[in-house]
Amino acid sequence: MVIEAINSRMAIRGHPIHPMLIHFPVAALLGLIATDLAYIFSGDYFWARASLWLAGVGALGGWVSGFAGLIDLLSVSQIRRLITAWCHAILAVMLLSLASLNWLFRLDTADVNIFPWGLYLSLLTGVLIASASYLGGRLVYEHAVGVEVEEPPGML
Repeated sequence: MVIEAINSRMAIRGHPIHPMLIHFPVAALLGLIATDLAYIFSGDYFWARASLWLAGVGALGGWVSGFAGLIDLLSVSQIRRLITAWCHAILAVMLLSLASLNWLFRLDTADVNIFPWGLYLSLLTGVLIASASYLGGRLVYEHAVGVEVEEPPGML
C-alpha cells in the first residue's frame, strides 16, 4: 500500500513548524506536574514560582504552536478531511484552555491555588497532552501528514 504524503503549508523548507514548536510547551506543562508536587511536599516557594513560569511558557508556547497547526488544518484540504485531525485539534483547544486557566490562577499569587485546583488542572492537562499526542502521532505515522514518503527500493 502506498501512502500519499500530505504537505504542511506552515513549513520551513518542507519541515512542518507545528511539530517543531510543540515539544517545548509539552515539556513545560508536564514539568508543571512535577513542580506542583514538589511545592506541595516541600512548601518551598521556589517550586511555586517555577510552576508559575512553566504554566506560562506551556500555555503561551502551546498557543503559538497551535496557531501553526490551525493554519495547516484550515488551509490543507487533505488534512481537513481527516477525522483524526479534527479530534486532535479539539483536544488541543481543550488542553490549551485548561493550561491558560491554570496559568491565570497562579498570576497574582503563585502558591495559593496550587492545591488542589492547580494540581488538578496540571494532571488533567497531562492526560490531554497524552491523548492529543497519540492523535498527532496517528496523523504522522498513519496519514503521513508533514512526512516525505519514499517508496521502498524495487517498487514501481
